[in-house]
Amino acid sequence: MSRDRIWRWWLLSGAAVVVVYYLVPRDSLANNLVYDALGLVSSALILVGIRLHRAERPALWYWFAAGQTTWVLGDLTWEYFKYVRHEEPYPSAADIFYLCAYPMLVAGLLMLARGRSGGRRDVAALVDAAIVATGLGLVFWVFVMHPIAADTTASTVERAVGVAYPVCDALLLAMLARFYTAVGRRPASIRLLGVAAVLLLVSDIGYSLVGLYSDTEQSVLDAGWLLSYVCWAAAALHPSMRDAGAVAPTPNGARVGRSRLVVLTVCSVLAPAMLFLPGIGGDEVDRITIAAGAVVLFLLVLARMSGFVGQVQAQADQLEELAMADDLTGLANRRRFEQDLHRALAAGPAAVALLDLNDFKGVNDKLGHAVGDRLLTVVGDRLRVAVPEPVLVARMGGDEFALLMPGFPGPAADATVAMLAEVLRAPVVTGDHELLVRASIGVADGTGTADPWEVLRRADVAMYAAKEGGEGHHRWTPELDLRAEEQARLGAALRVALDTGQFRVVYQPIVALPTGTTVAVEALVRWHHPERGLVSPAEFIPAAERNGLIVELGAWILRTACAQAVAWQRELGDAAPQRVSVNASARQLAEPGFAGLVATVLAETGLDPSGLTVEITETAVFGGGLAVEAVVALRALGVRVALDDFGTGHSSLTLLETVPVDVLKVDKSFVDNVTRAGRHAVIATALIQVARGLGLAAVAEGVETAEQAAELHRLGYRLAQGFYFGKPTPDAGLTAAGRPARASATPR
Repeated sequence: MSRDRIWRWWLLSGAAVVVVYYLVPRDSLANNLVYDALGLVSSALILVGIRLHRAERPALWYWFAAGQTTWVLGDLTWEYFKYVRHEEPYPSAADIFYLCAYPMLVAGLLMLARGRSGGRRDVAALVDAAIVATGLGLVFWVFVMHPIAADTTASTVERAVGVAYPVCDALLLAMLARFYTAVGRRPASIRLLGVAAVLLLVSDIGYSLVGLYSDTEQSVLDAGWLLSYVCWAAAALHPSMRDAGAVAPTPNGARVGRSRLVVLTVCSVLAPAMLFLPGIGGDEVDRITIAAGAVVLFLLVLARMSGFVGQVQAQADQLEELAMADDLTGLANRRRFEQDLHRALAAGPAAVALLDLNDFKGVNDKLGHAVGDRLLTVVGDRLRVAVPEPVLVARMGGDEFALLMPGFPGPAADATVAMLAEVLRAPVVTGDHELLVRASIGVADGTGTADPWEVLRRADVAMYAAKEGGEGHHRWTPELDLRAEEQARLGAALRVALDTGQFRVVYQPIVALPTGTTVAVEALVRWHHPERGLVSPAEFIPAAERNGLIVELGAWILRTACAQAVAWQRELGDAAPQRVSVNASARQLAEPGFAGLVATVLAETGLDPSGLTVEITETAVFGGGLAVEAVVALRALGVRVALDDFGTGHSSLTLLETVPVDVLKVDKSFVDNVTRAGRHAVIATALIQVARGLGLAAVAEGVETAEQAAELHRLGYRLAQGFYFGKPTPDAGLTAAGRPARASATPR
């Protein structure tokens, strides 16, 4: 038999023994021996259950076993008087055993209740238990205890013992009220204990009521006591007894269920309700008892309501605190920051700093969101520890943080921000990754305004100025607003220009050295504004990057350049440029569908993929992620990729290991002084050697003189472009021979 099922077999066996008890002749010795045997076996099985399941808190079970054994000793003592001495004394020594059993059972229930509360004082449950115990105890007093105490026909000892039993029952009633009003899940063993105690209580109360108000045979009540024995033992034999008294319930103040509320309500109105019963309240003692009970119940209900109010207020405070905190970092959130900023500006001068982590998206894309979250947490902790009182640090969302510096003058705010920039420079170690944190910080104050939204806007403008300028931090000035307004106007004008066809594509030759033959062209965009005339790309390209129009503009340039390349092939034949180069910005490469767009344009225009070169910058692919994925996808299409302005970045050689490219375009800064002896020529030589070693083509950019062209050829360069060979024009200076106006690399 499985040890987990012993309790079930015992329940069935015990119930069968109860049936046998009623089949044996009433008041016979055999009848009483069946009763005693069931009690003794139940007591022994409690001890068996303790050893069988290795209870975590065996003491409470020992109390139950002791109580049951003591009760059986009372039965045996009574039978000794009845069957040996042929006496039925009342009170007798048996009553001593019976009355001593109650404190033992109550002690076990008390240990059980204290264990399930985890050692905490569950005040709400105690008050609820007191309400139930007071209400039912009042009924118990009126109908049982007081009639026994007022019986003048009995001796003082008889009345004392007669009242002692209801008092013990009242004590058991109080424990059951505490037991059933406590919150939390009750395993099967604890439910069986509750049933056992209830059966005992009901049988005792029934015995008292029948003895007071009726001459009915009381043998039917024996079933309650016998089944109580069975349930005490079944509880100890159930496997869940192992954790009885060790599992804490739901926290204090858990919500009150509907059934529990009904019980509390009924018990609360018992005192006034009894006054409406016939024959109740005529006795002065009863009236005083009912009045006292009503007062106690009123005070208990008042205490319970106060607890409810306190609980609601505490939960409201907790919810407000949670609503004002960031879930990830534990810092203040945007709502808390905005409220404190409003109060700070109303109280006096205050400074605000907005901080944005550079290339945080790249961290998420390359290393995953778990690493990104860890980075945000570490940054938040560093900011919280570094700032002095009373600076408030908040996470505004994403990778943006904010600082509120109430009462900080401009120099103090700038010094605090500079200190934070230094703090953030230390690497962040998350698992196997060591990350360098770079941040752009904008600082603003409330000079000339008390509007918190205006102060935040200023800090935001300053933060983007710091980001664009590559600075660690930047303070807001009115000039930044003027520039922002100009950029906004420029952005709107770009939209109109794109819609009305104000852009033109021009082409600059890429020639072979030393002949100067055009082998490729680079497509460049020009803006002919109807009022402002020619607008420099250095002015409108950054604006298009900021507002996102660069994606749409870049797609138009790509389609136009590919169509023009096909047209030249059709018109010039072998004299047409072999390839057309088109620039792709970081914003374009970050678009998930960029490679798909290129494939679509090639299919629409009919240009072979080998006839297209996409030029990218080092900064566009520095962070990896989608940009590098786009480069890989382009090369899979058969499109060549050129790394523009090579040598000007911070990690150019490292990029060559991670980003697959075909062409290096050596920056103009290395070409300008190539004819001068010294380090300039050394760098240009080193770059051509790197390209050759990696099997890449090298294009020297910005060639403006014949001497530069000749020296580059001598150093090993075979491709070049610059004003010396031709300026960007709509036709790239192409002729049937495929040569620009200045063809030779020989000095003139």
